[in-house]
Amino acid sequence: MYKTNNYVPTDKMSDLICGNYTLLQVMSRFNLSLGFGDQTVQEVCRANGVDCKTFLAVVNFITEENNRMADEVQDLSIHALMNYLKQAHHYFLDFQLPTIRRKLIEAIDCSVQNEVAFLILKFFDAYVAEVRKHMDYEDMNVFTYVENLVAGNRESGFRISQFARRHDQIDAKLKELKNIIIKYYPAGGNDYLLNAVLFDIFSCEQDLASHCRVEDYLFVPAVLRLEKEVK
Repeated sequence: MYKTNNYVPTDKMSDLICGNYTLLQVMSRFNLSLGFGDQTVQEVCRANGVDCKTFLAVVNFITEENNRMADEVQDLSIHALMNYLKQAHHYFLDFQLPTIRRKLIEAIDCSVQNEVAFLILKFFDAYVAEVRKHMDYEDMNVFTYVENLVAGNRESGFRISQFARRHDQIDAKLKELKNIIIKYYPAGGNDYLLNAVLFDIFSCEQDLASHCRVEDYLFVPAVLRLEKEVK
């Protein structure tokens, strides 16, 4: 059962992970590795050069699963948030989505004229293309703009509100893909493999939705505040 109260710096890092195993992804995206023994969150963050307040802000926001703007964004490290988001992009594009595709090919029968199988791969590839387009835009435009802003250089022609407006959820194609697999994939395949990859797709959808929420409700408010400070 997930913890409902906020985690604090003096909590043991092991308790955080055991209380909510999905926070393993948060740890890895802050470049925190396992093997920390009985150290507290603060001790682990300090030893790895990670801003503890920002780490806990992300952890508690994800754990609470709320959709409200963060109240205290002035003390968050925008640099740490950007590194977290960049690591998430790397995970999705270079590890999780390619892994799901390999499992899909293994699970569905592509050796015969199976129209549903090819439709599944077509939808998945279209979905990955949408995710890549979205994340490439962030990497090349949004993060570059924010890095310049942190350095005190405010560029004309772009504001973080533009990013927020175009930042719609990128899950429509994934829902179609799940419906095709659940409703229309013919019986007779390897149910273990198919169910396993479907589980991975559900997990990916949840992880991506959480990622987008961190961007919308933590990152964007922090940058909005910075924009007001940088003249």
